[in-house]
Amino acid sequence: MDPSHGPASHHNETGNAVERTDSRSTWAQFLSWLECVCVVTFDLELGQAIELVYPHDAKLTEKEKTSICYLSFPDSYSGCLGDTQFSFRFRQSIGRNSPDFGEDAYDRDAPVTLQRDLGHFYGYVYFRQVKDVSVKRGYFQKSLVLVSRLPYVHLFHTLLRIIAPEYFEKLEPCLEAVCNEIDQWPSPVPGLTLNLPVMGTVLQVRIPSKSDKPGGSPTKHAPKELLLPVPTLLPTIHELDLFKCFQSALIHLQVLWELTLLGEPLVVMAPSPTMSSEIVLALVSSIAPLKYCSDYRPYFTIHDSEFREYTTRTQAPPNVILGVTNPFFIKTFQSWPHIVRLGDPRMAGDLPKQVKVKKLAKLKTLDTKPGIYTAYKTFLQKDKILIKRLLKGIQRKRPSEVQSAILRRHLLELTQSFIIPLERYMASLMPLQRSVTPWKTPPQIRPFSQEEFMATLEHAGPHLTSMLKGDWMGLYRRFFRSPNFDGWYRLRRREMTQKLESLHLEAVCDADLVGWTKDKSEVEVVDLVLKLSEKLTKAHRQQLSVREGAVDQLEGCVQIIAAALPEDLQNVLHRHRP
Repeated sequence: MDPSHGPASHHNETGNAVERTDSRSTWAQFLSWLECVCVVTFDLELGQAIELVYPHDAKLTEKEKTSICYLSFPDSYSGCLGDTQFSFRFRQSIGRNSPDFGEDAYDRDAPVTLQRDLGHFYGYVYFRQVKDVSVKRGYFQKSLVLVSRLPYVHLFHTLLRIIAPEYFEKLEPCLEAVCNEIDQWPSPVPGLTLNLPVMGTVLQVRIPSKSDKPGGSPTKHAPKELLLPVPTLLPTIHELDLFKCFQSALIHLQVLWELTLLGEPLVVMAPSPTMSSEIVLALVSSIAPLKYCSDYRPYFTIHDSEFREYTTRTQAPPNVILGVTNPFFIKTFQSWPHIVRLGDPRMAGDLPKQVKVKKLAKLKTLDTKPGIYTAYKTFLQKDKILIKRLLKGIQRKRPSEVQSAILRRHLLELTQSFIIPLERYMASLMPLQRSVTPWKTPPQIRPFSQEEFMATLEHAGPHLTSMLKGDWMGLYRRFFRSPNFDGWYRLRRREMTQKLESLHLEAVCDADLVGWTKDKSEVEVVDLVLKLSEKLTKAHRQQLSVREGAVDQLEGCVQIIAAALPEDLQNVLHRHRP
């Protein structure tokens, strides 16, 4: 079935519909999108409490439930009346078994920034607070929370806008129906356009793929005429309105990009969890396609399980980005090197009032004015042409999505200018293909030398693709000490190692193995069969990318060689082969 033509359905081998039961095994499709849906309410005796989890047998630990409770309500300082949407991220409990998503074909083909998070959950919140005389406190306060391992912030908040208002009117039966609909969705497959029906609406989305051109807009949608109702097209599943997020700090984009690139400890103080979570997520996405490899919390509270770990003064602040709304944090984070304090966006004439960079000494415990409190000096000069273009766009009332597209392209080109010389140098560390032979173990990748890399910058540096002037070499030296470099390097080295394994496997497939065994002792032949069997097992486990039919060819060859051995040795092989 083509997943772009509607939902998948559950059938047994005879083609008959399988009867649903509320057991975890029947929720395979649901789990490919969400871990669970929670309803958090305010209990006069208990405070914030989980009222409902769906599916009912969702395996959340007590610590995870506590995190969801405290992170699903804005703190009292935010004064959020009406409906509020925001996001949070929290650490999974140690020892939790990650579900098997099929070793993970999704992660293999998804951009690194959109892979499943196996150490954290994302929470997407729709919070409602309205006056209600029938409640003792005088207010109805409840949150509907989608918990997922996927960073699909735009898709899940769109989904919440459809289901939350209905849920608050009709309660649990409505939620059960929605979860059953989600369990009929096709799994998210990178590169495919999917139709996702929910409550009479069909959301049409494209799941980004690793093979997409960065900054491109591959919008091949399924034919509309086949579907009723006509699908609602979502242009993105994960991108934010960057212009809205950064509108009061446009002139300091270079500072924010560099702090994020370098994985510096950064606190974002905002008047609401909506603003804090959007800005933290925007910062993390500003260095795409590079993955932000430190921890980040779009909304962080004093009840967070990592509060003590992240606020201790006995050691240097950790490499994390925290979004907070409680003024108490101003005192707590006084020792942090970079604090972004934002107020409600205000206009100065036609333009959003821009915050200023201020000295950390001016950070007051109470009534701190908006600003970027840091002693950091950028390595690169700000792009004045970009700033003028964006400010002119505001005066001409250019749509926010167009402004965001300009901003996103600038950040993408800046990150690519920085990362391309690293990618080019890393590729030069790969052994030549002709050095890969079937009779020797794969050659080693040369070690990364910072000084050798620096020497390449004169003729192949960022100046080839970026007009920005400044101390690029100083920025690279600082980047080498950051968690983002460590994460990038480990990922690239792993990919290169797998490429070498694939090339070696293909070289082995092309070799005359049967001919080689003709004049070899039985011990040598048994040793060869065991080594080849181990190599095949590794190829299956790592899903090595080799030409079609190569693995089958090698498996057939191994069987021929093994079959020529005496029966007693075949029995030994049978016991020892992986």
